[in-house]
Amino acid sequence: MDHIHIGHGHEPQATLPAETVALPERGFTINRSKALIAAGVLWAIWGLMIWLVTQGRTADFDHSGLMLYRAGIDLQPLGGNMLQEAVRDITALGGLLLSTLAAGAAAIALLFLRMRREAMLFTLTVVLGWGLNALMKTLVGRERPTLVPHLTEAAGYSFPSGHSFTSAMIYIGMALAFASFSGRHSVRYTLIGSAMVISAMIAWSRVMLGVHFPSDVIAGWSGGAAWAFTAAALLYEPAKRAADSAAAHGLDPLGHR
Repeated sequence: MDHIHIGHGHEPQATLPAETVALPERGFTINRSKALIAAGVLWAIWGLMIWLVTQGRTADFDHSGLMLYRAGIDLQPLGGNMLQEAVRDITALGGLLLSTLAAGAAAIALLFLRMRREAMLFTLTVVLGWGLNALMKTLVGRERPTLVPHLTEAAGYSFPSGHSFTSAMIYIGMALAFASFSGRHSVRYTLIGSAMVISAMIAWSRVMLGVHFPSDVIAGWSGGAAWAFTAAALLYEPAKRAADSAAAHGLDPLGHR
Protein backbone atom coordinates (compact mmCIF):
# COMPACT_ATOMS: atom_id res chain seq x y z
CA MET A 1 0.00 0.00 0.00
CA ASP A 2 1.42 3.41 -0.97
CA HIS A 3 1.84 6.08 1.65
CA ILE A 4 2.04 9.82 1.24
CA HIS A 5 5.21 11.08 2.90
CA ILE A 6 4.90 14.35 4.78
CA GLY A 7 8.22 16.10 4.32
CA HIS A 8 10.00 18.52 6.61
CA GLY A 9 12.08 21.52 5.75
CA HIS A 10 12.98 21.50 2.06
CA GLU A 11 12.01 17.89 1.42
CA PRO A 12 9.59 17.44 -1.55
CA GLN A 13 6.04 16.65 -0.59
CA ALA A 14 3.80 14.26 -2.48
CA THR A 15 0.75 15.95 -3.97
CA LEU A 16 -2.39 14.51 -5.42
CA PRO A 17 -2.94 15.30 -9.11
CA ALA A 18 -5.65 17.86 -9.77
CA GLU A 19 -8.63 16.85 -11.83
CA THR A 20 -9.24 18.74 -15.01
CA VAL A 21 -12.70 19.75 -16.17
CA ALA A 22 -13.35 20.33 -19.84
CA LEU A 23 -15.77 23.19 -20.37
CA PRO A 24 -17.80 23.33 -23.57
CA GLU A 25 -16.61 25.84 -26.13
CA ARG A 26 -20.17 26.66 -27.04
CA GLY A 27 -23.46 25.22 -25.98
CA PHE A 28 -25.96 23.71 -28.34
CA THR A 29 -28.90 25.95 -29.16
CA ILE A 30 -32.46 24.75 -28.85
CA ASN A 31 -34.64 24.20 -31.89
CA ARG A 32 -36.34 27.58 -32.10
CA SER A 33 -39.16 26.30 -34.30
CA LYS A 34 -40.11 23.69 -31.70
CA ALA A 35 -39.82 26.28 -28.94
CA LEU A 36 -42.21 28.61 -30.77
CA ILE A 37 -44.70 25.79 -31.35
CA ALA A 38 -44.63 24.92 -27.62
CA ALA A 39 -44.98 28.61 -26.79
CA GLY A 40 -47.93 28.99 -29.16
CA VAL A 41 -49.84 26.15 -27.53
CA LEU A 42 -49.15 27.53 -24.06
CA TRP A 43 -50.07 31.11 -25.02
CA ALA A 44 -53.36 29.76 -26.40
CA ILE A 45 -54.12 28.13 -23.03
CA TRP A 46 -53.18 31.36 -21.27
CA GLY A 47 -55.44 33.43 -23.54
CA LEU A 48 -58.31 30.98 -23.12
CA MET A 49 -58.05 31.20 -19.33
CA ILE A 50 -58.09 34.99 -19.46
CA TRP A 51 -61.22 34.93 -21.58
CA LEU A 52 -62.95 32.38 -19.35
CA VAL A 53 -62.12 34.28 -16.16
CA THR A 54 -63.10 37.71 -17.47
CA GLN A 55 -66.36 36.23 -18.77
CA GLY A 56 -67.12 34.60 -15.42
CA ARG A 57 -67.10 31.06 -16.81
CA THR A 58 -64.75 29.38 -14.31
CA ALA A 59 -66.87 29.54 -11.14
CA ASP A 60 -67.80 25.84 -10.97
CA PHE A 61 -64.30 24.71 -11.94
CA ASP A 62 -62.66 27.01 -9.38
CA HIS A 63 -65.07 25.93 -6.65
CA SER A 64 -64.41 22.23 -7.29
CA GLY A 65 -60.64 22.73 -7.32
CA LEU A 66 -60.59 24.61 -4.03
CA MET A 67 -62.90 22.08 -2.33
CA LEU A 68 -60.91 19.08 -3.57
CA TYR A 69 -58.47 19.41 -0.66
CA ARG A 70 -60.99 20.38 2.04
CA ALA A 71 -63.54 18.57 4.20
CA GLY A 72 -65.95 19.21 7.06
CA ILE A 73 -68.06 22.20 7.92
CA ASP A 74 -64.97 24.28 8.73
CA LEU A 75 -63.33 23.32 5.39
CA GLN A 76 -60.08 22.17 6.96
CA PRO A 77 -57.40 20.62 4.70
CA LEU A 78 -57.09 16.87 4.28
CA GLY A 79 -53.90 14.94 4.95
CA GLY A 80 -52.77 16.28 8.29
CA ASN A 81 -49.89 18.51 9.31
CA MET A 82 -47.18 16.58 7.46
CA LEU A 83 -48.89 17.08 4.13
CA GLN A 84 -49.48 20.75 4.87
CA GLU A 85 -45.79 21.25 5.63
CA ALA A 86 -44.83 19.42 2.45
CA VAL A 87 -47.14 21.67 0.43
CA ARG A 88 -45.66 24.77 2.06
CA ASP A 89 -42.15 23.51 1.26
CA ILE A 90 -43.12 23.05 -2.38
CA THR A 91 -44.76 26.46 -2.62
CA ALA A 92 -41.65 28.10 -1.11
CA LEU A 93 -39.67 27.04 -4.19
CA GLY A 94 -41.74 29.53 -6.18
CA GLY A 95 -41.58 32.31 -3.62
CA LEU A 96 -39.74 35.55 -4.27
CA LEU A 97 -36.73 34.71 -2.09
CA LEU A 98 -35.96 31.15 -3.16
CA SER A 99 -36.83 31.59 -6.83
CA THR A 100 -34.67 34.73 -7.04
CA LEU A 101 -31.78 32.97 -5.29
CA ALA A 102 -32.14 30.02 -7.68
CA ALA A 103 -32.17 32.33 -10.70
CA GLY A 104 -29.14 34.26 -9.49
CA ALA A 105 -27.20 31.09 -8.69
CA ALA A 106 -28.01 29.65 -12.11
CA ALA A 107 -26.85 32.81 -13.91
CA ILE A 108 -23.59 32.88 -11.92
CA ALA A 109 -23.00 29.17 -12.56
CA LEU A 110 -23.47 29.69 -16.29
CA LEU A 111 -20.90 32.52 -16.20
CA PHE A 112 -18.38 30.33 -14.37
CA LEU A 113 -19.00 27.62 -16.96
CA ARG A 114 -18.26 30.23 -19.63
CA MET A 115 -21.73 30.08 -21.09
CA ARG A 116 -22.18 33.84 -21.32
CA ARG A 117 -24.83 33.65 -24.03
CA GLU A 118 -26.99 31.30 -22.01
CA ALA A 119 -26.46 33.40 -18.86
CA MET A 120 -27.49 36.56 -20.69
CA LEU A 121 -30.52 34.88 -22.25
CA PHE A 122 -31.66 33.46 -18.91
CA THR A 123 -31.23 36.83 -17.19
CA LEU A 124 -33.25 38.61 -19.89
CA THR A 125 -35.96 35.96 -19.63
CA VAL A 126 -36.34 36.43 -15.88
CA VAL A 127 -36.14 40.23 -15.75
CA LEU A 128 -38.58 40.81 -18.60
CA GLY A 129 -40.86 38.05 -17.30
CA TRP A 130 -41.22 39.74 -13.93
CA GLY A 131 -42.49 42.84 -15.68
CA LEU A 132 -44.88 40.84 -17.86
CA ASN A 133 -46.41 39.08 -14.86
CA ALA A 134 -46.89 42.36 -12.98
CA LEU A 135 -48.62 43.86 -16.02
CA MET A 136 -51.02 40.92 -16.35
CA LYS A 137 -51.99 41.08 -12.68
CA THR A 138 -52.75 44.78 -12.95
CA LEU A 139 -54.86 44.40 -16.10
CA VAL A 140 -57.14 41.68 -14.70
CA GLY A 141 -57.21 42.75 -11.03
CA ARG A 142 -58.93 39.67 -9.62
CA GLU A 143 -59.27 39.32 -5.86
CA ARG A 144 -58.09 36.20 -4.02
CA PRO A 145 -60.52 33.41 -3.12
CA THR A 146 -62.36 33.58 0.20
CA LEU A 147 -64.20 30.25 -0.08
CA VAL A 148 -61.70 28.32 2.07
CA PRO A 149 -59.31 29.35 4.88
CA HIS A 150 -55.86 30.41 3.67
CA LEU A 151 -53.01 28.22 4.92
CA THR A 152 -50.29 30.76 4.10
CA GLU A 153 -49.94 34.50 3.75
CA ALA A 154 -50.57 35.98 0.31
CA ALA A 155 -51.00 39.55 -0.88
CA GLY A 156 -51.83 41.32 -4.11
CA TYR A 157 -54.12 40.34 -6.94
CA SER A 158 -54.96 36.71 -7.59
CA PHE A 159 -54.93 36.40 -11.39
CA PRO A 160 -52.66 35.12 -12.74
CA SER A 161 -50.77 33.35 -9.97
CA GLY A 162 -47.37 35.01 -9.54
CA HIS A 163 -45.91 31.86 -7.94
CA SER A 164 -47.06 29.82 -10.92
CA PHE A 165 -45.80 32.27 -13.54
CA THR A 166 -42.45 32.88 -11.86
CA SER A 167 -41.69 29.24 -11.10
CA ALA A 168 -42.51 28.15 -14.65
CA MET A 169 -40.49 31.00 -16.15
CA ILE A 170 -37.44 30.50 -13.92
CA TYR A 171 -37.23 26.72 -13.69
CA ILE A 172 -38.09 26.02 -17.33
CA GLY A 173 -35.82 28.87 -18.44
CA MET A 174 -33.07 27.40 -16.27
CA ALA A 175 -33.61 23.96 -17.77
CA LEU A 176 -33.43 25.39 -21.29
CA ALA A 177 -30.14 27.09 -20.42
CA PHE A 178 -28.47 24.03 -18.91
CA ALA A 179 -29.90 21.74 -21.59
CA SER A 180 -27.48 23.47 -23.96
CA PHE A 181 -24.67 21.42 -22.40
CA SER A 182 -25.88 18.30 -24.17
CA GLY A 183 -26.59 17.52 -27.78
CA ARG A 184 -28.67 14.47 -26.80
CA HIS A 185 -32.41 14.98 -27.10
CA SER A 186 -33.11 12.57 -24.23
CA VAL A 187 -31.06 14.70 -21.83
CA ARG A 188 -32.68 17.93 -22.97
CA TYR A 189 -36.21 16.56 -22.77
CA THR A 190 -35.55 15.12 -19.29
CA LEU A 191 -34.29 18.45 -17.96
CA ILE A 192 -37.10 20.49 -19.49
CA GLY A 193 -39.78 17.94 -18.58
CA SER A 194 -38.57 17.81 -14.97
CA ALA A 195 -38.69 21.62 -14.74
CA MET A 196 -42.24 21.61 -16.11
CA VAL A 197 -43.36 19.02 -13.55
CA ILE A 198 -41.69 20.81 -10.61
CA SER A 199 -43.15 24.18 -11.59
CA ALA A 200 -46.60 22.62 -12.07
CA MET A 201 -46.37 21.18 -8.53
CA ILE A 202 -45.52 24.64 -7.21
CA ALA A 203 -48.50 26.07 -9.10
CA TRP A 204 -50.99 23.55 -7.73
CA SER A 205 -49.67 24.01 -4.19
CA ARG A 206 -51.21 27.50 -4.29
CA VAL A 207 -54.66 25.98 -4.76
CA MET A 208 -54.06 23.49 -1.96
CA LEU A 209 -53.13 26.36 0.33
CA GLY A 210 -56.35 28.17 -0.60
CA VAL A 211 -54.73 31.40 -1.83
CA HIS A 212 -55.44 30.95 -5.55
CA PHE A 213 -58.24 29.69 -7.77
CA PRO A 214 -57.33 26.79 -10.09
CA SER A 215 -57.84 29.10 -13.06
CA ASP A 216 -55.26 31.48 -11.55
CA VAL A 217 -52.55 28.84 -11.48
CA ILE A 218 -53.36 27.40 -14.90
CA ALA A 219 -53.09 30.86 -16.43
CA GLY A 220 -49.96 31.68 -14.42
CA TRP A 221 -48.17 28.44 -15.20
CA SER A 222 -49.06 28.41 -18.91
CA GLY A 223 -48.06 32.08 -19.22
CA GLY A 224 -44.73 31.56 -17.45
CA ALA A 225 -43.91 28.46 -19.47
CA ALA A 226 -44.97 30.17 -22.70
CA TRP A 227 -42.73 33.12 -21.93
CA ALA A 228 -39.74 30.85 -21.17
CA PHE A 229 -40.05 29.15 -24.57
CA THR A 230 -40.79 32.42 -26.36
CA ALA A 231 -37.74 34.11 -24.86
CA ALA A 232 -35.52 31.14 -25.69
CA ALA A 233 -36.56 31.39 -29.32
CA LEU A 234 -36.75 35.16 -29.86
CA LEU A 235 -34.18 36.60 -27.46
CA TYR A 236 -31.26 34.30 -28.32
CA GLU A 237 -29.77 36.56 -30.98
CA PRO A 238 -29.97 39.75 -28.85
CA ALA A 239 -28.52 37.80 -25.92
CA LYS A 240 -25.74 36.46 -28.15
CA ARG A 241 -24.75 39.94 -29.29
CA ALA A 242 -24.81 41.25 -25.73
CA ALA A 243 -22.82 38.29 -24.41
CA ASP A 244 -20.14 38.67 -27.09
CA SER A 245 -19.68 42.37 -26.42
CA ALA A 246 -16.54 43.75 -24.80
CA ALA A 247 -18.49 44.70 -21.67
CA ALA A 248 -19.76 41.14 -21.21
CA HIS A 249 -16.26 39.73 -21.65
CA GLY A 250 -15.20 41.93 -18.75
CA LEU A 251 -17.77 40.21 -16.53
CA ASP A 252 -16.30 36.76 -17.20
CA PRO A 253 -15.25 35.49 -13.72
CA LEU A 254 -12.62 33.21 -15.28
CA GLY A 255 -11.07 35.83 -17.53
CA HIS A 256 -11.28 36.40 -21.25
CA ARG A 257 -11.82 33.46 -23.50
